[in-house]
This record gives sequence, C-alpha cells and structure tokens, in this order.
Amino acid sequence: MLRLSSHNLLAVVLAVAVAFGVVAPFATGQSTYPTRPVRLVVPFPAGGTTDIIARATAQKLSEAWGQQVIVDNRPGAGGNVGSELVAKSAPDGYTLLMGTVGTHAINPSLYAKMPYDHVKDFVPVILVAGVPNVLVVNPELPVKSVPELIAYAKANPGKLNFASSGNGTSIHLSGELFKAMTGVQMTHVPYKGSAPALTDLVGGQVQLMFDNLPSSLAFIKAGKLRALAVTSTARAAALPDVPTVGDFVPGFEASSWFGILAPAGTPPAIIAKINGEATKWLATPEAKDKLTAQGANVAGGSPQDFAKHIQAETAKWAKVVKDSGAKVD
Repeated sequence: MLRLSSHNLLAVVLAVAVAFGVVAPFATGQSTYPTRPVRLVVPFPAGGTTDIIARATAQKLSEAWGQQVIVDNRPGAGGNVGSELVAKSAPDGYTLLMGTVGTHAINPSLYAKMPYDHVKDFVPVILVAGVPNVLVVNPELPVKSVPELIAYAKANPGKLNFASSGNGTSIHLSGELFKAMTGVQMTHVPYKGSAPALTDLVGGQVQLMFDNLPSSLAFIKAGKLRALAVTSTARAAALPDVPTVGDFVPGFEASSWFGILAPAGTPPAIIAKINGEATKWLATPEAKDKLTAQGANVAGGSPQDFAKHIQAETAKWAKVVKDSGAKVD
C-alpha cells in the first residue's frame, strides 16, 4: 500500500485543486495584482500639492507594476467629493485615494455632516510625504515679515483677504489658527484647489495665503509671491532663509501630509503590495531629491504607522477647529 506523509498528501490535494480550478482565485488575484490600470483619486484640482505628489507616486508605481496608475482629479467640498468616491468604490485595489490632512484629520471635525467615515471606510496604506505650509503674500502688499503683516492687518481691519484651497483644508485652518493666535481680522476666500487660489493671489484679487509649499515654490522663486514664513516647527530645506511662523507667534504649527488609502475591505495582500512598492520608491535618493525639490519631506512606514498618525492628527486638528470656531455646513 502507498503511504503518503502529511506533507505529500497536502501537495496532492493542492495539485488536484489547481487542476479543477479550486484555488484559481488565489493564484490569479492578489499575487498578480495589478492586472489592469489602477486609479489614484486626487480630491483636489490638478496643479496643487496633492496632485504633484500623487503624480510622482503614480509614475513610480506604474513603472514597478507595468500597469498604468492613472491620476483622477475629483475636487470639491474640501476633498470630501473625491474621498467619498473612493470610500464607496470596490475594495479590490483598483481605486485608491491620495488622502490629506484635510480629508483624514480636519474635515471630520469641521463639517457638520460627512459623506464618509474617515476611519471605518478606509484602510491606510502608506504615508507618502509631509509638507509645511508657507505664508505667502502678493508682492504689492507692503509687508516683508510676519510682524509687519500683523501690524498691517491690525491697522487695516477687514481689508485683508486670505485664499485657501477649500473649506476645511490645512491651508484654510492655518489661516484660522493664525487669526486666533494673533487677533488679526482677515476674510477667508475658499477656492476649489491651490492652483486657482494661487492664480488670484498672483493677480492681486486676494492678498495672502497659507499654501502647501510645493505648489507655491515656483511662484516664490520667480518673485511672483513673497514668502514670509513656513508653518512647520523647523525651517524648510527648500527655503532655508525663510523663518517659521512660530519664530514670531510662539506655539504656531500647522503642516500638511499626504498618503495613500484604499476602501475598507481591500485584501491585506494588496495593501501590503502597494505599501511595499511605495516603500521601495521612497527609500531611493531619487524620491528624496524629487520630493525635497518640491518642498516636501519623504515619509513612509507601515499601514499601522499611518493609522496611528491619522488618529493623532485627528485629535490635534479637532482642537484647532474648536479653538478657531471654524465650521462648514
């Protein structure tokens, strides 16, 4: 009689299963992902920081997988429109979100009614980059420092309009925090993204903005905008001569971040594969050089690390929203 060890018996069972197609879903599913183009939703217009970082990431994932990763801009409601689209997409790894501090830390406290649950409806994949905001003014505004801006605002109450990429973004809340901590009066003018806001700022329709550094950097270097300060606790490598807001307003800090998220229920194997490829790219000198040149800092880490970051940031920004009194219906 032929006797089979447990190991050999398992091998025979698997061979029969493969022959009859029983394990086909496993063989052709997660291990070969992706087998078709992947959509990376950016919940803001093209040209802004979220878009810039998403396109750099998408390009590298496309090269690694041999499948196109398509950036799909779906702006609106401070990032809520695009985020809701991903939250309600099939959890198969083919629709991902480039989430932000706005969509996954600020908006839950700012909006009276959210179209998605930023924790339950998503699986964090990887934190891609951290970005300081930069306080920029139109060069026609007669101020060249944060103290001069505060003095001008107090001498001209109600005359300053500050732009943002939309209600609830870190750009909006940076301005609200500045108002609360300095006592100045400024009117908030929301746009559907950084790009249109910057266009009006350069054109003089609005006077200042707390923009994500990457989208403002080219305008600053071209002399079309004047950088007064960055909102991080330390100076930015891309603008080493520009001080921090905290140098003049002690305790001020309001930075942005960007990371990939997938719909809840996406298989762990797919999450791990996306995280792995993104981690490989973020570890390269090319990624550091590319992101630093844009004013961003390389992040990275595990999905669990990103989940903890979201939890901490949600608590932090909830306090900022409460203290500033900002609300969006």
